[in-house]
Amino acid sequence: MSKVEKNKVVTFEYTLKNDAGEVLDSSKESVPLSYIHGAAQIIPGLESEMESKSTGDKFNVTVEPELAYGIKYDELIKKIDREQLAHIDNIELGMQLQASDGHMNQILTVVEVTDTDVTLDANHPLAGERLHFDVEITDVRDATQEELDDLNSSGGCGCGSCGCEDDSEGCGCGDSEGNCCC
Repeated sequence: MSKVEKNKVVTFEYTLKNDAGEVLDSSKESVPLSYIHGAAQIIPGLESEMESKSTGDKFNVTVEPELAYGIKYDELIKKIDREQLAHIDNIELGMQLQASDGHMNQILTVVEVTDTDVTLDANHPLAGERLHFDVEITDVRDATQEELDDLNSSGGCGCGSCGCEDDSEGCGCGDSEGNCCC
């Protein structure tokens, strides 16, 4: 049995719940999740709990916000004039919009709508949430050279969302240690 360690592809089933016990996401409705261990492709608190586990291991883990999607920042909640979104029909509470600064895309969630204003939240939807995972590791294998090459060409952070060649070009997707900030 292979153990979870750096550069291993780990495949796992999971159910994610919040503090109230509500299911937020589950692989049981889709397919198991796979990631390359040590490449910051999943939240840090979950990745650290995977370390040294093996195929067939089942466990529960609670991840605090700081090791999940971060704390919620009030300064990332902005009220704008509804006219700025006049091109969007039927703006509704909970709707998610995508904004771009030319380098990175950001998801904004509509948290309040009035006749004149729209309040947008740029925090991750799970920011500030304590997350509870039920996990079963279904496979652990060595990453192929192609998978590792793909990882290295995604800017070092492993997210692949920015498309830059490396973090030195100022894309902001990773920190100096290559950890994803997306």
